[in-house]
Amino acid sequence: MSKLMISLFVAAGLGFAGSAAAQVVAKSTSVAAPISKESYNTAKQSADAQYKIDKDACSSLSGNAKDICIAEAKGKDNVAKADAQSAYENTPKARENARLARAQANYDVAKEKCDDQAGNRKDVCVKEAKAELVKGKANAKVDRVAADTSKEAATKQAVASREATADKRDAEYKVAIEKCDALAGAPKDSCVSNAKVQFGKS
Repeated sequence: MSKLMISLFVAAGLGFAGSAAAQVVAKSTSVAAPISKESYNTAKQSADAQYKIDKDACSSLSGNAKDICIAEAKGKDNVAKADAQSAYENTPKARENARLARAQANYDVAKEKCDDQAGNRKDVCVKEAKAELVKGKANAKVDRVAADTSKEAATKQAVASREATADKRDAEYKVAIEKCDALAGAPKDSCVSNAKVQFGKS
């Protein structure tokens, strides 16, 4: 693999950004072409070098802005290495791990951004970030199971899909209940009751 191709691969693995907390790291569902051990090692070294640059850039910041910057730098590093490992190993499990790394990076940054808020707004923000993490993990598992070529793949995928749906609904229910905490008395009771009905909780 040429140095240009390696550079493009590393840039693709490292290049993530976005204003929405849940989109800090771009989703990658396509299967990349396998890479050699040498390319894998080069990608890891490039990720380490980029992490140092990104972390050094955070030193001029302070407070929560610095915490967010560091979380973004760590996330980029972890995602780049997981993407490199996924391309090198070229297995459904490795691709799942790369998606998990992306979901965790998004969560870590989103959680730091929640520190800019207070009270119930912060609590809701954290629950929403956690819900996105649960969704990311659930989707990664479903995709891995779907890639299984064994004769039990269809059954496993159906079970994984049901579990993923249940996990996502549970996470969304927690967000709804947290939002009710901003209320009091009858409006809060009504809010909780509506959330329970909406999400099938008794």
